[in-house]
Amino acid sequence: MNQPVQAVLRAGTLTGVRDAGGICRYSAIPYAQAPVGNLRFAPPEPAAWRGEFDASRLGPVAPQLPSRLRGAMGDFDAPQSEDCLHLTVWTPGADRARRPVVVWLHGGAWQSGGGALDWYDGARLAARGDLVVVAVNYRLAALGWLYVPGQTANMGLLDQEAAIDWVLENIQDLGGDPERITVMGQSAGASSICAMLARQPRFSRAILQSAALGRGFRSAAQADVLGQAFLQAAGVDSLDAARGLPVSALLAAQQAPAVQDVLRAEGSSRSQFCPVLDGQVLPQDIAPALKQGASRADVLVAYTRDEMAAFPGHTADADGLRVGEQVFGAPSRQWAEDAVAQGRQAWLARFDVAPTARFGACHCIELPFVFDTVDTFAAAPMLAGLPEAHAAQLTRRTQDAWIAFIRGDAPGWPMAPHQHILA
Repeated sequence: MNQPVQAVLRAGTLTGVRDAGGICRYSAIPYAQAPVGNLRFAPPEPAAWRGEFDASRLGPVAPQLPSRLRGAMGDFDAPQSEDCLHLTVWTPGADRARRPVVVWLHGGAWQSGGGALDWYDGARLAARGDLVVVAVNYRLAALGWLYVPGQTANMGLLDQEAAIDWVLENIQDLGGDPERITVMGQSAGASSICAMLARQPRFSRAILQSAALGRGFRSAAQADVLGQAFLQAAGVDSLDAARGLPVSALLAAQQAPAVQDVLRAEGSSRSQFCPVLDGQVLPQDIAPALKQGASRADVLVAYTRDEMAAFPGHTADADGLRVGEQVFGAPSRQWAEDAVAQGRQAWLARFDVAPTARFGACHCIELPFVFDTVDTFAAAPMLAGLPEAHAAQLTRRTQDAWIAFIRGDAPGWPMAPHQHILA
């Protein structure tokens, strides 16, 4: 039975719930104002709530279409709302213990997913490691990443930074230590961390899981062509006009044939929306900035053996291995080696656990073991047939390593270029 529990922050008092295991959860805490009306497509504005806030109920995720990875991961059913710039905090107690903090940025190709999903429930990780776990929602697809020249780009990236700023300012009142923050992301979340490290990062410790650095980010010119096609498909000729559209019209425009044609002509196999090299938020010449970014954080870098097998049109075959190596494997190892060369600590891990022949050790396979949420992923085709004892053992090994890193220690194997296999 969940018990009400309170945390006193500068802005006011949060009411959350304490579960049977003693972990307190505070849900749907706004870290920024709802990005609606004039704030749609605008940089995040600081949250305005004051006084009492009910953080006992789960919140929505950002508006989105179904994930293209649901064939591997399974699907989720969660409410959606533009008023989604929220975070969830799991903590052993809103006390003065100053525990290490891990901030989670979900994947989903910048188009889908959410920090508020059960897949990423942080309760067991918080309990096992005596940590504070924070999961972030950020704006997805056009709402977070549409590029129009002269307007602010990469709103979703600015959302993520705003969430980290909120954590720095408030986490000491939720049992965490603002001086010991690790930012952890998978796929789009991991690539976003790399982009933040190329800017002015607010953290110096990161876990990068399956960052698709081999695909790169989109140039301003490419993003402009895509953005114009998108606005036309939505039936408007400006960003201001798009602010007045229902969300459903924006989601429908993602599927418009003209938008798909632009993506095909680009020939990059990038996500429909992703970080843009706009020259303001991110530099147009990103390669040297990313290399320097590797000097700014100690890292645990992980990827999976058969990354591409989760994506439609790919399997765990030789061609899939080749593409996965190009998009995920080689760039992951390069990041770790660049970090070490610049005086940072860096560890490498690869997940080889492959319950099925169809999906092998595919993209996202590590997520249930990082969070100890194998039960929540019960319907995931990628896990079909995995023996319970094997899952429990792999969860224990993964969490032991991740928690050690989050607590400031080594994960239990030599630094890069050594690569540890988890299977």
